[in-house]
Amino acid sequence: MFLCNSVALYASVVLALDQSREFSTGCEADFFAVLPAHPGVILIEMTDPASQPYVAQTADIRRAAERLLSAPAEGSKRLNLRDLAARIRYRLVGSKFERAFTYYQQARALFPEKYRDRLRIRPPALLKINLRNSYPRCYVTRGLRADEGFYLGPFPSRRVADAFNQGVLDLFKIRRCQIKIRRDPTFPGCVYSEMKMCMAPCFAGCSKEEYGADVLALVSTLDTRGEALLTSLEREREAASEALDFERAAALHKRVEKVKAALRPLPDIARRIDQLDAVILQRGAVEKTVMIFPLLRGILAGPICLNFADIGEPRSVEATFREALEPCSAAAESSAKDNPQEQPLTLRERYGLQSAAPDLSEHLWLVSRWFYSKPREGEILFRNGEWPYRRLLRACSRILLPPAAAEPPAAPSPGP
Repeated sequence: MFLCNSVALYASVVLALDQSREFSTGCEADFFAVLPAHPGVILIEMTDPASQPYVAQTADIRRAAERLLSAPAEGSKRLNLRDLAARIRYRLVGSKFERAFTYYQQARALFPEKYRDRLRIRPPALLKINLRNSYPRCYVTRGLRADEGFYLGPFPSRRVADAFNQGVLDLFKIRRCQIKIRRDPTFPGCVYSEMKMCMAPCFAGCSKEEYGADVLALVSTLDTRGEALLTSLEREREAASEALDFERAAALHKRVEKVKAALRPLPDIARRIDQLDAVILQRGAVEKTVMIFPLLRGILAGPICLNFADIGEPRSVEATFREALEPCSAAAESSAKDNPQEQPLTLRERYGLQSAAPDLSEHLWLVSRWFYSKPREGEILFRNGEWPYRRLLRACSRILLPPAAAEPPAAPSPGP
């Protein structure tokens, strides 16, 4: 069991630039000497209060400052802030993820109207089922709104999301067309209805209840990452085998294999957005520290900094995790007991996105960029019912391991 007593729970989500140095053109050598040669985020404030500050992320704070504030070479066209800078503020980081998150927060605070263009933010690809439509369909989108739709993601690209969507739709008979459904028996239908791949609500080929049952099966399959559908099919297969109906058992086995093949490309992080709960673990800037970023319903919360070097008054790390990740679990349970549902929940109420923070898609962009990067630094653990506290402790031990030492050069082969 890990023990520590230096635990900082950040009350604010914003990661502050907590160190500052005044700049003067008369003492550059001393100024650059005290700056750390360490990754971080820098902010250069100008002498003119009306001028916009300069913010950037860098792999070496000292080298970045020297490039921006040293005397420029004659004829150089590189950006130089030597005659404009008043001070530099910065934050040391221990990982690329912390650096990107800090840079995003600073740019958002400084340039609220332009930070999306500066950071080239592009919302990740998601699967959406518009549950407000009388005859919903499943499609790929980058838009994310609290419109009671079912959202699944994020995916690494639109191409990957569309390929997965096509594989899943082959398991059901949900419509793929974008036309307005009028239930006109004289309507000729589309190619999917001719291929028996659609229930054809456009020309009243099915009732609204039959179509809704298939939509419910699709939503529950995506919500449980296939577990609900596979469990049902495997139960039917076992019943058919026990009844000696081997032909039906073989057909069900074939469908089970088809379902597994369709769901196999689903990334681990692609989940229902309003239930995307995880923790991201990164190495801290200070030795023997671990930064833990909770991801709650797709939103990154303020990190938990665990310092394993100081153990003067030990405290259980698992208790710290519980205190940080489950602050309102008991209240939520008691509230659910005090206010039972009188009516059964509708499909939109049960699976639809009821509320979304304004920066939800931006946080998903940050997380998906890190998750799909190669190589990926750090670890992520998902919440499946309960938080994996013991796995968190083991992950911390792996994060604290020193980086692998470089292999020594091979000895030269002896001459003839």
